[in-house]
Amino acid sequence: MKLLIIEDDRKAAHSLQQGLREEGFLVDVAHDGHSGLDHALAGGCDLVILDVGLPGADGWTVLRDLRGGDSHIPVIMLTARDALEDRVKGLSLGADDYVVKPFAFSELTARVRAVLRRKDGPVSHQLSYEGLSVDLARNKVQRDGVDIELTPKELQLLELFMRHKEEVLSRTYIAERVWEMSFDGDSNVVDVSVWRLRGKIDEPFERKFIHTVRGRGYVFR
Repeated sequence: MKLLIIEDDRKAAHSLQQGLREEGFLVDVAHDGHSGLDHALAGGCDLVILDVGLPGADGWTVLRDLRGGDSHIPVIMLTARDALEDRVKGLSLGADDYVVKPFAFSELTARVRAVLRRKDGPVSHQLSYEGLSVDLARNKVQRDGVDIELTPKELQLLELFMRHKEEVLSRTYIAERVWEMSFDGDSNVVDVSVWRLRGKIDEPFERKFIHTVRGRGYVFR
């Protein structure tokens, strides 16, 4: 597996690169937003570790341009920003995970492996429901023959809903299964992500699949 670190702190980037290489990964490094974005869009990397405070283009811009450029490469935000608003912003823009500095290297490695496992997923596994089809192996989603572009996190959220049709899923359950984190009652990460998913698979169509169950969570039916 090949990783790309986009980090302007050269000492920190070198330390991460060495540590991840010792864990068996191939690792490239970019030290500013523009070169990092170009490298990521060029392909060949399986995951990006992205700092927020970058020269040239900050991490938010890089992430937004990655997703806008039709890239589904998994992204882990690596930053000193611990504010809830920043975590929500990163996840809402399509980040797959968020690690706050300072962190234990073992934690970052575990998160990298977890995100890569989710990315690989079951090979050639397809899901379908009343005109909505999902090909997990190719990250391809269609509804009534119309292609729908989803971020990796949105795809994982849709997969969770489709595997639990007619079941009411609480925000806590969704947060634990999709983000592998405990749900913070003051956080709207789940609500924002569901809203974004609805905008893509429900809003353009008359028939709605995702419904809010007041006080309980969401149901796909």
